Amino acid sequence: MLRLGDEAPNFTAKTTEGEVDFHKWMDGKWAMLFSYPEDFTPVCTTELGAVAKLMPEFEKRNTKVIGLSVDSVKAHEEWNKDIDETQCTTMNYPVIGDEDSKVSDLYDMIHPKSSGKQTVRSVHIIGADKKVKLSMMYPSSTGRNFKEILRTIDSLQMAEKYDIATPVDWKDGDDLIVKLSVPDSDLESKFPQGVTKIKSYLRTTPQPK
Repeated sequence: MLRLGDEAPNFTAKTTEGEVDFHKWMDGKWAMLFSYPEDFTPVCTTELGAVAKLMPEFEKRNTKVIGLSVDSVKAHEEWNKDIDETQCTTMNYPVIGDEDSKVSDLYDMIHPKSSGKQTVRSVHIIGADKKVKLSMMYPSSTGRNFKEILRTIDSLQMAEKYDIATPVDWKDGDDLIVKLSVPDSDLESKFPQGVTKIKSYLRTTPQPK
């Protein structure tokens, strides 16, 4: 089972934008690898269109995007026309044709109760260091909130840059929580913008500009 902090397994696969070597394709950036159950289905159509519209936001976060299902690349290419038409967008990221389930098995994306090879709605956020930072799994009936996924990328990248965590319902610009591992003696040097001590274990600081 793939766990947080593990190195994301590398693979070579055919996509709608040609063959990719995943680690090379990342090119030192973050990545979102997400799967969906099946081509030519209603919820998936809305999801892939939403991600296409949000691509400028992923690019701001230095994050590349790649989708996956066990359908063929040819099927993806035909379905992309429907996505463009119905979602009023243009598909602008690669989608893997994982007909042999090679990548799906590496990332534990196959629905355990599926009679076929149906993939669940999995999301894996992978850092520039190629480590798995976040994994989410949704049932086939529930479409994802990709704006929430962007929020989690903001949180992950902020935590990697500073010794902080993000509180409940945090959004970009809100105060951050200072990690317990930071001693009081280091607060001034690490957080020149100031620290508010609510409890010995609960210290907040404004988000750096």
